[in-house]
Amino acid sequence: MSSSATSPQDFSSRSTSTLFLRGIGDATLTTILTLTLLGSAGLAGGLMGVAISYRDLPDVTSLASFSPNETTYIYDINGKLLTGLHEEENRQVVPLAKISPHLKLSVLAIEDSNFYQHDGINPVGILRAAITNYQAGQTVQGASTLSMQLAKNLYLTPERAFSRKLAEAVLALRIEQLLSKDEILQLYLNQVYWGHNTYGVETAARSYFNKSAEDLTLAESAMMAGIIKAPEGYSPFVDLDLAKEQQNIVLGRLEELKWITPAEAEAARAEKITLGEITSYQRSQAPDVTNTVIQELTERFGREALVRGGFRVQTTLDWKMQKIAEETVRRNHQHYAYAADQMALVAVDPRTHFIKAIVGGVDNKKSEFNRATQAYRQPGSAFKPLVYYTAFATGKYTPDSMVKDSPVSFNDGGLQRYKPQNYDRSFQGSMSIRQALAQSRNVPAIVMGQKVGIKNVIDVSRKLGITSPIPNVISLPLGAVDLTPVEMASAYATFANNGWQSKTTAILQVTDPTGKVLINNTPQPKLVLNPWAAAAVNSTLQTVVQSGTGVAAQIGRPAAGKTGTTSSERDVWFVGYVPQLSVAVWAGNDNYARIGSGATGGGWMAPVWREFMSEALKDTPVQYFEPPSKFPKPKG
Repeated sequence: MSSSATSPQDFSSRSTSTLFLRGIGDATLTTILTLTLLGSAGLAGGLMGVAISYRDLPDVTSLASFSPNETTYIYDINGKLLTGLHEEENRQVVPLAKISPHLKLSVLAIEDSNFYQHDGINPVGILRAAITNYQAGQTVQGASTLSMQLAKNLYLTPERAFSRKLAEAVLALRIEQLLSKDEILQLYLNQVYWGHNTYGVETAARSYFNKSAEDLTLAESAMMAGIIKAPEGYSPFVDLDLAKEQQNIVLGRLEELKWITPAEAEAARAEKITLGEITSYQRSQAPDVTNTVIQELTERFGREALVRGGFRVQTTLDWKMQKIAEETVRRNHQHYAYAADQMALVAVDPRTHFIKAIVGGVDNKKSEFNRATQAYRQPGSAFKPLVYYTAFATGKYTPDSMVKDSPVSFNDGGLQRYKPQNYDRSFQGSMSIRQALAQSRNVPAIVMGQKVGIKNVIDVSRKLGITSPIPNVISLPLGAVDLTPVEMASAYATFANNGWQSKTTAILQVTDPTGKVLINNTPQPKLVLNPWAAAAVNSTLQTVVQSGTGVAAQIGRPAAGKTGTTSSERDVWFVGYVPQLSVAVWAGNDNYARIGSGATGGGWMAPVWREFMSEALKDTPVQYFEPPSKFPKPKG
């Protein structure tokens, strides 16, 4: 901006006519407006409009604390924007100091060049418009000041009626008495509609030019100011040539006012415009994450507050890890689509219990149902570690304690006795707990469940954060319970962290537009498990990966995990972890149809887990599990 150009802020004195009009009072001023605007209409009608306007006009004093509806934005943990939530008004409010001076002058030049000299109405402009419209026989030129436009946008209907024009004028006078000029300009620029469901200068700037309002050039500012009168028609997204014509009109007006130099105007006309993209109602870049977050925030704040309150939501999602997860599921499902129509993956950081990635299905464009958080499926043998932890916590058992893999039967309360079977229908006699878990033998798990008590296993499940209903049945150790993948990943994450647990969440922090913190999920870890027993589970589950049913999950670093295959062959799982990341992967059919003979967690899901972990941990240092010997063993 040329230092020699004259800006509207340079005019500090009020014009004589404005001071005179202000002195004679609102009622007299409105009468003058009536006479000026009425033209050939009857004076009685004009006076009736005045009376109506004064009686029915809203109270503008609320503007002192007014906050426009504002878009809620959801980000990943590193600040990457994932999506915006809004209803009709997609808006981000910014202070006047964060708006380019080019844009402020461009808007004033084309909409209200005397803004800083009048008191809400511009009598000269009104008279000029009245004469022009009278000569044309129709309304071809407006006379609204920014204050009048603001009054119309906030309080009145868009109809072109004489009484509404009077109401605009009266409300504008009242607004000018309540707010400073800068406050009015800031409110106007944040309120005005800029087309394509974008409201306010910041949202419009990011949509049209992919930059903040404070970074707009003179060329971009003039183009934005030029489309205010007809945003959809003059939009550069619709007709760039027409938008350039409007830009040229604004630049010409800036020149005429001597707010810019001819050289500046010419440079702006020659500047190449690079457009952004329409941002309203865009699909989230991580729907499974944002849908999870939206559900939680809606329950807490309500839908209205969420879509209008301008919240800033920082999720726990790691965008890079999310993309790896989505690609892993997409690529692997191609191999199994003939038998299982769905797959889910969820990753949890054991150190914080932050959800780092969620994939709730193979195609969230076809279905928004999030199987990672909403699908309740039987985990099969992936539930067994909870049983063995319960045993270790008694102090009576270690991973090397012996159990029998022999035929047994139990009275299940019915007419028939329950006779558990192993997957291969064989029995191997006496073996260690480590061997039994590594080979996923069913009978030892059932026997151990009876020894430690199913009720105690359920209590441990609750400590691990599982909230789903858990039946007190003999077959519970074999996964006879419906759980979600996020519950499984979270439970295993507590093992990985040696019994320390924070609240599992996809939300790190939520603030309002002023920066006030509404939700703060900074981890607050609590010790919920016996550290020695948790370390014993970690040791035993490493054997599963090293030489058991989970060998296909080996990733070249210490890892622990467990396969899961339901006896009905409807669900296959692998849930595994390293000290820095716990991940559950599942596959099955939404209609609970059988996957087919030969489908196992070790054969199907362990390779998927391995592929994801290998890529997700590529830049993460190798970390070893702490051995049970580091912790005091509970007394049996």
